[in-house]
Amino acid sequence: MSTTTGSGIALLVIGAILSFAVRDMVPGVDLTMVGYICLGAGVLAIIIGLVTNAQASRRTNVVEHRSDQV
Repeated sequence: MSTTTGSGIALLVIGAILSFAVRDMVPGVDLTMVGYICLGAGVLAIIIGLVTNAQASRRTNVVEHRSDQV
């Protein structure tokens, strides 16, 4: 699991808590909307993390073994 995926999961958790569990009011800040923004950012971070991991796993390293015996 990459750091991008882990931070995406953290954003999902924070966003879900803010969206569905917090009922406090902060003047000038809509905590429900902040939660939805965090949820969206978390989903985006997880997708980016999965795509970059998939691309990294497709790369292969070719190692050539040469035995130069005279």
